[in-house]
Amino acid sequence: MVISIDTPPNWRDIARVASGEMLALAPAAWERVAHANRIVTRIVENGVRAYGVNTGVGALSNTVVEPALQEKLSRNIILSHACGVGEPVPEHSVRAIIASQVANFAHGHSGVRPEIVLHLLRFLECDCIPEVPSRGSAGYLTHNAHIALVLIGEGRAQVAGRRMNGRDALAAIGVEPLVLGAKEGLSLVNGTACATGLLCVALARVERLLRWADAAAALTLEAAGGQMEAFDERVLAMRPSPGIQAVGVTLRALLEGSGLISAARGRRTQDALSLRAVPHVHGAALEVTERSAQLVDRELASVTDNPAVSGTLENPLVFSEAHAVAPALGQAADSLTIALAQVAGMSERRIDRLVNPLVNNLPAFLASEGGCNSGFMIAHYTAASLSNVNRRLAAPAATDGGVTSGLQEDFLAHPTVAANKLLAVIDNAEYILAIELMAAAQAHDFLAGDETRAPGTDAIYRSVRERVAHYADDRPLSWDIETVRSFIRETDIP
Repeated sequence: MVISIDTPPNWRDIARVASGEMLALAPAAWERVAHANRIVTRIVENGVRAYGVNTGVGALSNTVVEPALQEKLSRNIILSHACGVGEPVPEHSVRAIIASQVANFAHGHSGVRPEIVLHLLRFLECDCIPEVPSRGSAGYLTHNAHIALVLIGEGRAQVAGRRMNGRDALAAIGVEPLVLGAKEGLSLVNGTACATGLLCVALARVERLLRWADAAAALTLEAAGGQMEAFDERVLAMRPSPGIQAVGVTLRALLEGSGLISAARGRRTQDALSLRAVPHVHGAALEVTERSAQLVDRELASVTDNPAVSGTLENPLVFSEAHAVAPALGQAADSLTIALAQVAGMSERRIDRLVNPLVNNLPAFLASEGGCNSGFMIAHYTAASLSNVNRRLAAPAATDGGVTSGLQEDFLAHPTVAANKLLAVIDNAEYILAIELMAAAQAHDFLAGDETRAPGTDAIYRSVRERVAHYADDRPLSWDIETVRSFIRETDIP
């Protein structure tokens, strides 16, 4: 399927491109791109001083660059800004960044030639993925520059999985290296496409993760004999919250018809908070996700180039502004990180409820043979370790600040750093939830024959058991954790 940009895309569109769908521009969008490029040409012809068009960048913004050197300026911006470090950004995330960048150009205020956009669309069409180091962007510059390297025949890329240099990558997809014109170098490295694309990928993963968090909690609640009165619709309505209500509906549906829950009714006055407060923690995360999605959609609808060009050929306009600064994105990513760290932390606490012989009537550590076997004892350690890492990652990036470029850029919002932290927390949360699902399934194995599971939780239990068997200290648990984590990362709940 091809996603066509006429009006601004939404985050789901970008996430679908990240997953392999194609992107195209509607005729009106192509005309906006071409018109903005004609405006840049007229600005150059008229000799109007414009940042990054005929001046240096950053603290060199007052240094005029002669017309004969403007192509060199654009190329040098790409080469000098391509200084990222560390492990490469995953291919699907690079696709999301490219798609977000095309969406920004499609607003018609950047000034790049249509050929630039055609090349970027060709990258997506032919699975030509530039190698982009994951670290180095305080805002957006290094990630974007490494993508732009391949446009000019530099850098490295993978084409259909084969690694090659930029020039060979362009040849493999049938296009020539580009010679960048005025402003194109700056347009290719600035804007908020990087953090926006990463957040689109993150949102798609968060939506699925939160559904699995509800599923894991339901399976654990059933194994632990949870008291359903805490999730009664009338009770939850006492605290008005769309998220709480939504999670309550899900839990009641998953546990409807459970013999285990019926048999446990009245066994305790109330459950521990890791069981009783599931709607509150998961619901808060759901609401943060919805607000973050609205912010990302707003970003995709925004012009994030600096400078922005506008006007007519008779009256070309250029505006130096700060639209490439994205504090809202950094704050959204930080908020999501905190929310998911809490969801994962509560999952780790539920795992303890399953393995801890002091708080349940199950075999100690869910071991098949006590003493000789350790069962899920150390799997819980892994979950606790990852939860602690998440707590450290939940410290906000948006408040880090920093001063760069000779005091010219004396405020940094760190949206890309925040997005990378969010993706790391999602990774950890998926592992923790995988461990909870495995532990809950193990607990249900010991409860077999007592009472029946609900149809909803039985489907979840069976989906786990179809992928990993009951554990009897007969294999490394690491393999099982990876298997279940891959399953919940790629598949919706049954």
